[in-house]
Amino acid sequence: MKGTRPVILVTNDDGVSAPGIRALIEVMSEIGDVVVVAPDKPQSAMGHAITINSTLYLNKISKDTDTITEYSCSGTPVDCVKLAVNEILKRKPDLCVSGINHGSNSSINVIYSGTMSAAVEAGIEGIPAIGFSLLDYDWNADFEAIKSFVKKISLEVLENGLPEGVILNVNFPKLKEKDIKGIKICRQAKALWVEKFDKRKTPQGKDYYWLAGEFVNEDKGEDTDEWALDNDYISVVPVQFDLTAYHSIKLLNNWKWNE
Repeated sequence: MKGTRPVILVTNDDGVSAPGIRALIEVMSEIGDVVVVAPDKPQSAMGHAITINSTLYLNKISKDTDTITEYSCSGTPVDCVKLAVNEILKRKPDLCVSGINHGSNSSINVIYSGTMSAAVEAGIEGIPAIGFSLLDYDWNADFEAIKSFVKKISLEVLENGLPEGVILNVNFPKLKEKDIKGIKICRQAKALWVEKFDKRKTPQGKDYYWLAGEFVNEDKGEDTDEWALDNDYISVVPVQFDLTAYHSIKLLNNWKWNE
């Protein structure tokens, strides 16, 4: 590492070989010195899971250059960030970017997302962090249209920083660059998954299940991430890891807890 440019930690949940992270590495290498620590296999929908009951392995990938160093990790996206900060990097990076995820992490999906949990873990460590996602689940999704926006958003965060405890959740519509109307700062839409389970039987007669379901957006607001994406904008939602429901404290203090 040359040490004269920002140090940027890159991770994801689709695995170190996913096209999304390869596109992200390409963009970040234009901005700073890149350290990649990403899962050695897909880890989608892992949320904030960490590995505590089995061993973790790090493997340095031979694509090491003056500005890019890569590792694959046997653990979860959050494990990747923890290992990067505590075992690989000599100092905290100037920025952590996670993604580019193959598929949406808007609205309630942020709760389940390994991509965003990696970014949140970086935020817990005091590192400015961004999770990037493209609304295209195809493994061969085209990331070219959003590279300039990824770079712009990352440079803004590097220049301005982020409020303490805040991480950016960035989602891109599946559009050509010329058709993207711009960037909107949004709130998380009130939406949910209506789950269904496809029940089947093994040849031995044992029941098993496949999770299915339908995404339902109950939020009609025009200031949400879902509205922005439906209307050809990039959504940027500031999220936080402090889950305290502050608006409920006064109400709960009126209950007869100690009588």
